[in-house]
Amino acid sequence: MISSLCEQSIFGREVYLVIEGQTKDRESVCPKNVFMAWNLVKGDPYKQASRGDWCMRMKRVLRWIVLGIVILGLCLFFVRAKSQKGGMPDMRGGATVPVRTATARSQDVPYFLQGIGTVVPSSDVLVKSRVTGQLMQLHFQEGQYVRAGDLLAEIDPRPFRAALQEAEGRLASDRAQLANAKRDLERYASLVQRDYVERQKYDTQKALVAQYEGAVVSDRAACETARLQLEYSRITAPASGITGLRKVDVGNQITTSDADIVRITEVSPCDILFTLPETTVSLVIKAVAASKTKPIVVQAWDRAQKHLLAKGALLSLDNEIDTETGTVRVKARFANADKSLYPNQFVNARLCVDIVRNAVTVPAAAIQIGSKGTYVYVVRQTVNDSKDVPGKARPASRGTVHVRTVSLGLETPRLVVVTEGLKAQEMVVVDGVDRLRDGASVSITNTTDTPMAESIAEASE
Repeated sequence: MISSLCEQSIFGREVYLVIEGQTKDRESVCPKNVFMAWNLVKGDPYKQASRGDWCMRMKRVLRWIVLGIVILGLCLFFVRAKSQKGGMPDMRGGATVPVRTATARSQDVPYFLQGIGTVVPSSDVLVKSRVTGQLMQLHFQEGQYVRAGDLLAEIDPRPFRAALQEAEGRLASDRAQLANAKRDLERYASLVQRDYVERQKYDTQKALVAQYEGAVVSDRAACETARLQLEYSRITAPASGITGLRKVDVGNQITTSDADIVRITEVSPCDILFTLPETTVSLVIKAVAASKTKPIVVQAWDRAQKHLLAKGALLSLDNEIDTETGTVRVKARFANADKSLYPNQFVNARLCVDIVRNAVTVPAAAIQIGSKGTYVYVVRQTVNDSKDVPGKARPASRGTVHVRTVSLGLETPRLVVVTEGLKAQEMVVVDGVDRLRDGASVSITNTTDTPMAESIAEASE
């Protein structure tokens, strides 16, 4: 406590305060304590009262703030509890849960196997030169459709013509020598019978004739080779198809080892090579055996599986399973008249192996999965006694739901085939199942139709 303020003196810039018998300089004394001591000594009641009022006001403000937060929290708690209570199904017939329903439909459903595939041309030929020489002309345009036998390019034919003429000249010379040797042989034959010449000369002449005959055969083969080389100087299309980008220009010296001219691919028709799991091989074999006269339909869909690109037929199944991937390769043939399929294009292939007749189907959203397996909420609709009021919407139908365990068969992105546990025309819940329990009361706000399966005609043609 500050007992007294004995002395206050000013010597230059220093102020000395005597507090309880101790002298302290201005810098060592807290300004706040000096202010409070001065007010206490002077007895200023106004300044002491103003500080006490400020503290009281701050306490009252904090008290109201805390009270407001508590009230707001209680309000939020009761509002949330009330909303949850109103949304839960009342087993005693109280509040109902709004749901959307669908009616189970009986229909024929095609069974498709799906695999990832690639478009491959039915014919893919890389045209190369079979002779060495200078490229003189190109007779095709890039991207042009050519037929087998069409002229594509020409190599300088003059060396090959000269070689052919040389071979033909040698053949003619050997033929003349052969003819002369044969005449001599006839003369020796008549003379040897009369013993005018020795038998040795006759045998020597006979061997000479055989030698010239062999030379003629060799010369004839040389002529054929030269003629073939001359023919190879005219490069023709070995197969029909569309030409790609040319790989060599006119004027280049090309050789037989690295002379790629152009690639020709046949895309009408084309093939799709795709894979299926090994577990489905038996289904494919059974489908092939069942459709002896009618081909099995294969569909080609785009990457997003939203657009059907083309339809084809199963061509062949590989004779072994890939042990690394556990899949088998399948090839299908497509006419591709509109050129919608392109070589090396990625497609999703669908193979129809069976048709499930009179199957009970429901939307995929109706199927629920729990600890006991798959189940659906079946709606038992009650009679709506409310009357229609002119100018107002018709009240929603009401009913109760019951859990029904079901067995599933074929599944598609849109619908599911139910093999056991459900009959056609029964109503199931497709939306609003989060708050349902067995025996809960529901109000049917909307009823949707079970999607139609793909028509049998489209799946089999």
